[in-house]
Amino acid sequence: MNFRGNKRIIKEKPNTKPCIINGVPRINTNPCIIDTNPSIVNVQKNLANTFQSIVKPEPRISNNIDVLKKYFNNDMNFYICGSGGCGSTILFKYLSLFGNAYHIHDRYPPNKLKYTGKENTDKDVYSEWFNDVEISEDNLKKYKVIFIYRNPVEIIFSRFGKTNPNIPHLQHIMCNNDGNIKFSDIINKKKDLYGIEEFFDNYTVSKERNYDIYAVKYELFWNNISLFNNVMGIPDIKELYPVKKETPKRYSYVTELNQIYKSLINKMNRMSFIEVIKPIKKDEDNKNT
Repeated sequence: MNFRGNKRIIKEKPNTKPCIINGVPRINTNPCIIDTNPSIVNVQKNLANTFQSIVKPEPRISNNIDVLKKYFNNDMNFYICGSGGCGSTILFKYLSLFGNAYHIHDRYPPNKLKYTGKENTDKDVYSEWFNDVEISEDNLKKYKVIFIYRNPVEIIFSRFGKTNPNIPHLQHIMCNNDGNIKFSDIINKKKDLYGIEEFFDNYTVSKERNYDIYAVKYELFWNNISLFNNVMGIPDIKELYPVKKETPKRYSYVTELNQIYKSLINKMNRMSFIEVIKPIKKDEDNKNT
């Protein structure tokens, strides 16, 4: 452990496996910053099924539900946020072993942390969006908000749809035009019509919030699960580690996409494995204005 200014640094394991192929730029490896100075799904019902679907555990663990339950903390809640195609689903399933996990595709994290979907509200809110009911200050310590991100070119080919737009997903992440955005529109107009950079900025720029956001770089996660577990405060059990599964992709217009998303890729390159995005306090905010 060492210090750089006001930032506490923990070295992560190097990313020894290429994470991007066919010309898509690899996001670099930086020291892990776990603190910065800026400014229900209740799985107890289906614990065994969830467990077996994402990991390859030793038989003595997978067959013993009582052993699994001892790792589950019903007082802990994990909000796993992302734009899709960046590992949020597998991280959601993994953290479901240790607490109540919520998969969130909301583009706009609230200033005051709120519940999701229909929890504690009569309104018909989509399950992966925040609703209008604030979580009390007393309960905030029971929540961890994780934002997982990935190279935007990989995201596009993983989830957004190339031949035809994946409209349901694009609607879920609150894209413009009701999600009807074609891949060809991105290339022809040379613009981030998906708003991936806006999504990234909304979670990684410090604002006047009442909670921290743990920004996690997908490319570095797989070699640093132990460090991630330590930061999350969950047991580090290798038999429970998620298994990386990549769907083969057919890339095209990579040069064009690299140029369109150059600004975002550079921002991601400067990020470390885990960065805690601290809220801006009111007095600090006033000093900056």
